[in-house]
Amino acid sequence: MTIMIPAWVDGTLTPVEKLEAHLRGLRHKAVSVFVLQGDAVLMQQRAMGKYHTPGLWTNTCCTHPAWDEPPLDCAVRRLDEEIGVTGLRPEHRHHLEYRADVGGGLTEHEVVDVFIADAPAKLSITPNPEEVMAVEWVRYADLLKHVARQPEIFTPWLRIYLRDHGETIFGDLATASVS
Repeated sequence: MTIMIPAWVDGTLTPVEKLEAHLRGLRHKAVSVFVLQGDAVLMQQRAMGKYHTPGLWTNTCCTHPAWDEPPLDCAVRRLDEEIGVTGLRPEHRHHLEYRADVGGGLTEHEVVDVFIADAPAKLSITPNPEEVMAVEWVRYADLLKHVARQPEIFTPWLRIYLRDHGETIFGDLATASVS
């Protein structure tokens, strides 16, 4: 199945096949979500069948919106499709841009809307095995320590989010972890 994503080609937003966008390093739209439960972040380990960064740990979910799909609708859709979570109302936290080599000659050059969602104590999680091989709740402060010790087991974008945008995305969690 060919997946088309919104990417800028010669300054014009254009539908482009997802793999082509990554091969060419085209700037394109994306959405990332972090589900929180108190000071814990729901992390996922990407399935081994993913065409880039398989087996690496990352944020709760992320994707590219469909053409003309609002970022919030995309975030809600992807929570369900990727980790089987429904009923949450993500809150927009940040709009950022990054560029990262994700291996295999592929480049993520994303313009990202980042959302957080607060989870109830008994959140039902049913990961899609084609997308996710494991999930784990990790305290934010511990996540920062894990990324500092073993950055190679985490996706490049997660490392960028934590390093450059942690306070904007996580607010008090990030501030408390620095203190």
